[in-house]
Amino acid sequence: MGTSVQVTPLCGVYSESPLSYLLSIDGFNFLVDCGWNDLFDPTLLQPLSSVSSTIDAVLLSHPDMLHLGALPYAIKQLGLSAPVYCTEPVYRLGLLTMYDHYISRKQVSDFDLFTLDDIDSAFQNVTRLTYSQNHHFSGKGEGIIIAPHVAGHLLGGTVWKITKDGEDVLYAVDFNHRKERHLNGTVLESFVRPAVLITDAYNALNNQPSRRQRDQEFLDAILETLRGDGNVLLPVGTAGRVLELLLILEQYWTQHHLTFPIYFLTNVSTSTIEYIKSFLEWMSDSIAKSFEHTRDNAFLLKHVTLLINKTELEKVPEVPKVVLASMASLEVGYSHDIFVDWATGVKNRVLFTERGQFGTLARMLQADPPPKAVKVTMSKRVPLVGEELKSYEEEQERIKKEETLKASIAKEEELKASRVPDTTLGDPMVVDTITAQDASDVTSSHIGGHRDIFIDGFVPPPTSVAPMFPFFDNSAEWDDFGEVINPDDYVNKEEEMVDASMHLFGGDLDGKLDEGSAHLLLDSTPSKVVSNEITVQVKCGLTYMDFEGRSDGRSIKSIISHVAPLKLVLVHGSAEATEHLKQHCSKHVCPHVYAPQIGEKIDVTSDLCAYKVQLSERLMSSILFKKLGDYEIAWVDAEVGKTNDMLTLLPLSSTPAPHKSVLVGDLKLADFKQFLASKGIPVEFAGGALRCGEYVTLRKVGDTSQKGGPGTQQVVLEGPLSEEYYKIRELLYSQFYLL
Repeated sequence: MGTSVQVTPLCGVYSESPLSYLLSIDGFNFLVDCGWNDLFDPTLLQPLSSVSSTIDAVLLSHPDMLHLGALPYAIKQLGLSAPVYCTEPVYRLGLLTMYDHYISRKQVSDFDLFTLDDIDSAFQNVTRLTYSQNHHFSGKGEGIIIAPHVAGHLLGGTVWKITKDGEDVLYAVDFNHRKERHLNGTVLESFVRPAVLITDAYNALNNQPSRRQRDQEFLDAILETLRGDGNVLLPVGTAGRVLELLLILEQYWTQHHLTFPIYFLTNVSTSTIEYIKSFLEWMSDSIAKSFEHTRDNAFLLKHVTLLINKTELEKVPEVPKVVLASMASLEVGYSHDIFVDWATGVKNRVLFTERGQFGTLARMLQADPPPKAVKVTMSKRVPLVGEELKSYEEEQERIKKEETLKASIAKEEELKASRVPDTTLGDPMVVDTITAQDASDVTSSHIGGHRDIFIDGFVPPPTSVAPMFPFFDNSAEWDDFGEVINPDDYVNKEEEMVDASMHLFGGDLDGKLDEGSAHLLLDSTPSKVVSNEITVQVKCGLTYMDFEGRSDGRSIKSIISHVAPLKLVLVHGSAEATEHLKQHCSKHVCPHVYAPQIGEKIDVTSDLCAYKVQLSERLMSSILFKKLGDYEIAWVDAEVGKTNDMLTLLPLSSTPAPHKSVLVGDLKLADFKQFLASKGIPVEFAGGALRCGEYVTLRKVGDTSQKGGPGTQQVVLEGPLSEEYYKIRELLYSQFYLL
């Protein structure tokens, strides 16, 4: 029987809701992604709450709200205590994303679903892995191996490969095959015939223009607005696709010597860019090579100004400008406030680069046709004054007195419980406990709480207390100028609090907390949130362009067909997109295609029969291994025997029959093109094939006659038999390993 695999969606199927799935492999439970939406709707997490205590490990794929937003809440409120695994950028940028969302909410509401401490606690127990690094589980997960691979959607974004007994389960959502300015494309196509592929149908019905055309339309729309004396607002995420947008603008501004100001405004913008500068090895090959050769860091932004407060933006001169502000949903954050300010300006433009989440203001504005007026809630935190402040202080005083009274009652009950028994009252060395305690309490308030007990001669009963006058040995050091003091004892308490907050935010942020956010969170002045609903007349331009960094429908179908999984599970996409992709894959990829509902457990256990065998020492000594990358391979002729109730491969008792030659390896036409060019053979791509020399053509085609089905490919060499043909064939064979 194959490895047991069950998939249970907890959120994010037949809709564009956040992603969260329970994946069980031989009884070991993975929570794959733990997302939430910008509305922080607790009802979405009800399926997670019923299984959170059974989860053994959490795998995070991307550093945005849809993939990890519920992690602090789940650990604090739902009993999730499993270790978390992700890449370093997902860890760092995910932390910043949660900080930004928390601060944005706290500025306009009494947000209490989780705190900054909860965010820190959630990300404390995170194991960071590099791409292609294998992590072996022990104990309950013995034999299971996980490894992250490039997804190409966000920095650090991951395709998770989970292996057990030689069978692979791939979790690949939000992947992107296109190579971009700051990211390489996904490596999903390098996997062939996994036992299970879990992927999304989010973009199954969408097709995209070429990258060059899209970028040019994006820049043209921005420049048209700026030259028309208008402002451009780009609602963006904290640390996701905004990185690609920043590079596009930075490079274009540099090439064309533009002077229009660009601002990147989030609560953690400075921290975000500081971290991004240190993640070059996670980015595209071009960025890594540029830094390696010229020490030129692509994110040393010369045309982009980082802001952490809207007040700073209001101080800049009134000139046409571009502002990239969080949040992308326009529900809260600086983008929400700027939209309200700029929406009534006919010359201004709001440029959306990703689809807004359902139920958000951004999604409403992206409707076709867009609304001409929208109702928005404006909220701000103001200090209490007058009667409100007086009532608040009285309430706090009442609460303080109640707590003091409860504490004193509890102390008296504790003392009564330890009162001296009547049999000891005649002992002159025994003093009433309450009296001793009261005397001690009177003096302790003057000497900082130091208490000593004096026992003279005899040991009193265990329930008695022998008091003495309080004594404190002042052993302070003195010099020529008097007593030596510790300056830290006289530090201003407010400064201490700010410093403590800097450490709180920056234990991992190297103290780079944005100061305005720190004062907001630490301000102890009594305050309240004042909200009012206003109607905004939308007169500005509204434009949507797809910069989400996901493969489109045609590419998704092609990649899934190439991977050719034995079983396919579709998640995260509208009902129409999910059904469309399900029908296509059932016809052209594999017969086992599943699209489960929330809470529906599906069994995708492999139909293959797997047996464990050991190789005998006699067989191993006769095998000649050949090096293939990180592995060693060999052809084995053996017969199955049994040793100590264990299946064992033994050498053949007779001479083995000859076998056909086997070429092992994977040929990439682009690499072979460069190899031929280095040998002096003229070569070019034409019609999806490689024209080698004058008459020879090399192409890769699907081999449907093989048992592997559509996932198997053949290399076909065509041309007249000639010296050139045999030379190219010999060079082709050299790219493989012959067994």
